[in-house]
Amino acid sequence: MKVFLSAKIRKQEFGRRVSAEDLAFIARTARIALAVTIPAKRLPPGTRLVKAYGTSPSGPKRVLYLLVVEDDEELFPLFYRYKNNPVGRNAAMSNSGFRSALKKHLALLEKDILSANIQELRFLNQP
Repeated sequence: MKVFLSAKIRKQEFGRRVSAEDLAFIARTARIALAVTIPAKRLPPGTRLVKAYGTSPSGPKRVLYLLVVEDDEELFPLFYRYKNNPVGRNAAMSNSGFRSALKKHLALLEKDILSANIQELRFLNQP
């Protein structure tokens, strides 16, 4: 499983860079078997939304990935939020704030993919 991070989403969710703590959290949660699928319409073809839960030294967090299911599965982090953040607490299409944020982040991801402004995240256990 490959994990790619959009430059614009990195800036929104992590700041200038992804800390070692945040990278370790992403490495632990980037497993489809541990994630929960979020029912969603109007996603790009061949994709799904998945949500993973975890605890970091700074507290419980949620990460929402866009999973590309065609060919090799790829994950794109869309949100990286504390459990009590409005998006982290209620990442569901019934939440209008979440729908609005999702639309914005999908547009940011699309722009970065089209301009090749993404990076593959490498973890210690990867070949």
